[in-house]
Amino acid sequence: MRLPFASPHETLPAVTTSIWFWIAFHIGVFIAIAIDLITFKRRDRELSMRAAARRTVLWVLVSLGFNALVWRLKGPHHGLDFFTAYLIEYSLSVDNIFVFVLIFAHFQVPPLAQHRVLFWGVVGALIMRGIMIICGIALVQRFHFVFYLFGLFLLITALRMFFHRHAPPELSENWAIRVCRRIFPITHEFHDEHFKVRVDGRWMLTPLALTMIVIELTDLLFAVDSIPAVLAITQDPFIAYTSNICAVLGLRSLYFFVARLMDRFIYLRTGLALVLAFVGIKMITADYFPLPRAISLGVIVLILAVTIAISMIKTQDRVAAEPPK
Repeated sequence: MRLPFASPHETLPAVTTSIWFWIAFHIGVFIAIAIDLITFKRRDRELSMRAAARRTVLWVLVSLGFNALVWRLKGPHHGLDFFTAYLIEYSLSVDNIFVFVLIFAHFQVPPLAQHRVLFWGVVGALIMRGIMIICGIALVQRFHFVFYLFGLFLLITALRMFFHRHAPPELSENWAIRVCRRIFPITHEFHDEHFKVRVDGRWMLTPLALTMIVIELTDLLFAVDSIPAVLAITQDPFIAYTSNICAVLGLRSLYFFVARLMDRFIYLRTGLALVLAFVGIKMITADYFPLPRAISLGVIVLILAVTIAISMIKTQDRVAAEPPK
């Protein structure tokens, strides 16, 4: 079967990823998560925008370095697929952060406690997305029509994203919150950064634990949108999985950077809708009108670059009018 972003005469060589490459990648992930957690704990204060920007750039450089390694060991086709999938997933993460900001504001989570919620949110996302990628690839390889269903789903998602702006979610009416409050005893106040505390001889969850549950469920819904987009780029399990994981790993630093710039990315959601629409159309028409990988990547980069640039220019006067902090 020809991949959706390949030209009619372009085929991928059969390259099997060594088990040692898988093991080395996960060891690197665990080391990176441990270092990130240790450095956050040592700060013991809210992450500044400058520090968040430095950490965000560092995570991007680490991912691009791994991309170069993939390019060298698995070939340019896989390297290009990795970069395209990583770019899509990372861009969608920015849109997801807007919802995370609303969730933290609803529960009035202190900035220091947000670090811990995001850390365990990232760990949960790694597990959930790995399972979803494996299941998605298995479905596509076994039932080819699922590929067209994924494409149609992305088109619907793109239309919904294009015509509906972010509205503050009615979290007080959220079914997950109602179920959790019925099943678990939950305190009314935070207890530092603890997820559970012992009150009057019994264990109770804190609002921080409830926040983490909502974050995890929200990320699961986001993955339903992003995983089909990644599978439109590649069905190689290693490339699909590692590109997704690399994008998620830097989510915590990206949150503290982008959360302060929410008002600047006014057209990013429009750009993401166009990207998802493009990818969805490519999935549906792949067997009849395939495009080379380089052209597909160029279209995605152009859409994101133009929408971000227009957003920055449009909001420049607003930023200039704000009093210095």
